[in-house]
Amino acid sequence: MTASAKVATGREQSLFAEDIADQDNLIRQAITGKRILAVGAAGSIGSNTVHVMARYAPEALHIVDQNENALAELVRQLRSSPDPLPIKDFQTLPLDYGAVATERLMAEHGPYDRVLNFAAIKHVRSEKDPFSVLQMLDTNIVKQARFRQWIAKHSPDADYFSVSTDKAANPVSFMGATKRVMEHVLFDQAREAGLNGKVTTARFANVAFSNGSLLQSFENRLVRGEPLACPKGITRYFVSLEESGQICTLASIIPGHGEIGIPRLDPEKCLVPLTDIVDAFVRESGFEPEYFDDERAACQAVGTLKNDGKWPVLLTPADTAGEKPYEEFVGQGETTREIGLKHMLAVPYAGIAGDAALNDIVGELEDIILGRYNGEVTKDALKDRIGALEPAFLERHIESSKNLDQRA
Repeated sequence: MTASAKVATGREQSLFAEDIADQDNLIRQAITGKRILAVGAAGSIGSNTVHVMARYAPEALHIVDQNENALAELVRQLRSSPDPLPIKDFQTLPLDYGAVATERLMAEHGPYDRVLNFAAIKHVRSEKDPFSVLQMLDTNIVKQARFRQWIAKHSPDADYFSVSTDKAANPVSFMGATKRVMEHVLFDQAREAGLNGKVTTARFANVAFSNGSLLQSFENRLVRGEPLACPKGITRYFVSLEESGQICTLASIIPGHGEIGIPRLDPEKCLVPLTDIVDAFVRESGFEPEYFDDERAACQAVGTLKNDGKWPVLLTPADTAGEKPYEEFVGQGETTREIGLKHMLAVPYAGIAGDAALNDIVGELEDIILGRYNGEVTKDALKDRIGALEPAFLERHIESSKNLDQRA
């Protein structure tokens, strides 16, 4: 584990390496010689899962992601391993997973044995306006439903895994709520007609130093000579990039159909205040932290403090929209069960909480996204549609006039 990852996780070695080793035979049976399609897989979690699975020599590995630069970097990493890439049919394709070109790929190169989906709008900051929320709904829900139909049509026997988030448990943000509805799209019986394979997902912690994360911003800000910024009163679980790939590999293979894999993390030991992380990171980087509550003062102090072996850290109140003060993996009304892993449990899918029909809500959202809806599109109107499936979200949602784009 890297020095940076140790700062966040407090671990010297991967927590899930033991489970990966113990389940080696099952993993090989699921991957070796099989045809795999991974969409949205050039990001931090997807690429680390691809790294794990590539070692088990699938017959085909097709990676879809809109980010061409990230795809190129993933290829470079895989091709630069000391061992040759043990895959006969390896392709990367810069496609939107919900676009027609992806269905053509599935029709012409399927059937696949395993399909994995990492595509998501994953930042809470993206609920700042109705336009960003629409994109979140499209990516996390509507395209998910469309993609499931394509799997049923072109790879009906495939096992399907789509990554979720801890924020789907008792969601307080649009991001968490849309990923909870994504779980409904995955598991709801109306969506399973024609799908014979196992369907699973995973909720897990923040991935330390992943692309776009707060912790990655610490590294970037230090290089650019900027103050670090961190909210007060927020605690988070963390896993490393390596661990994220191992979690998804295990969760896509070991849990039963309709189950959500979650890490077994002790809240007393593993829930860490973000202020502790930023303090440890600054010290690990060779500086002493100097704390500020004024943004401009922090920005102007970098040069002077650096010469004294210090670095400015801006502490901000946790008062932006959707900011959950702590993390949890099991929602209200859900239970857990053992699945034979030392560091992972499963949450059986508990069903839709509201009384609305999932197909109707997904259809309404698609109409809004495609411009077939004549009414006004507001965040409140979109929130009501999510609330029809997850009524508690209407009460839990943390709304605020402030958003993260208004802060350094």
